Amino acid sequence: MALAFDIGLALLVLVLAAWTIRLQDTFSAVLAFVVLGLLVALIWVRLQSVDVALTEAAIGSGVTGALLLGAAAHLRPTESAAMPPGAALCTAAGVLCAIITAGLGAIALLLPVPAPTLAPLAMASLPESGLGNPVTGVLFVYRALDTLLEKVVLVLALVGVWSLAADGAWGGIPALRPSTRPDSTLTFLAELLPPVGLMLAIYMCWTGADHPGGAFQGGALLTAMWLLVMLAGVRALPATSLLRLRLLLVAGPMLFLVIGLAGFALAGAFLAYPAGHAKTLIIIAEAALTLSIGVTLALLAAGPAEGTRSP
Repeated sequence: MALAFDIGLALLVLVLAAWTIRLQDTFSAVLAFVVLGLLVALIWVRLQSVDVALTEAAIGSGVTGALLLGAAAHLRPTESAAMPPGAALCTAAGVLCAIITAGLGAIALLLPVPAPTLAPLAMASLPESGLGNPVTGVLFVYRALDTLLEKVVLVLALVGVWSLAADGAWGGIPALRPSTRPDSTLTFLAELLPPVGLMLAIYMCWTGADHPGGAFQGGALLTAMWLLVMLAGVRALPATSLLRLRLLLVAGPMLFLVIGLAGFALAGAFLAYPAGHAKTLIIIAEAALTLSIGVTLALLAAGPAEGTRSP
């Protein structure tokens, strides 16, 4: 039964991917893409990679889906006038995708057995950090600098999006289009789901030290709840010039950087943790990063300012 389920799931993903490509309506294609992402997340669960599955569902499907939905909403007025791609272009794209897929498959099949890995060494040293989740251990112990730079890149990406605004709108209200129907199902969900989503985000951040979860997954869930509230028009979008908003954007990376610099005095190296306190410092950094990631991803989805500058 398990093998039949896996084969059926793989076939369903292939059929849905082909259908997504063939759809002419952008909005329908985006919805199909979101469903495709959720099915891919289920595949990662079947491969026992729960951390990857959570990331795929939260970012690959949720946040990316929200960005694509916003883009589809902006493109809808001009979509009918656009010419669909011809058969030659579709065929060329399909052949290119098939070549890339075959190349990736060949790389995976031609790996030496056993494949080279540092996993045993990483697991052997993991107890020294006090962490139980090897993914968190890699991200905050072995690759802590990469993790810090990833958070900084998110803030820089948001600054790039904000720079697309006209000079007169800089610091104003983002261009996300909220719903105008107060009695819609979207409004009902925006009033019902955020408390549950907030608790789940806190849990995912807290449990990430020992189980699948972490700052990115919790932050992406916060993003989804905030976008739901803004899209439903339950709360107004904030002006990008608000000081408290900008402090939330940089709070996580700045706290992580402070902890890293404190490592020089406490442990003799940048982003090193003093013995016996690594887990506590990592959880503190993850909590701040969860807030910053949630705010940053939501504002990325909201887009550049188009309204007037806040007073």
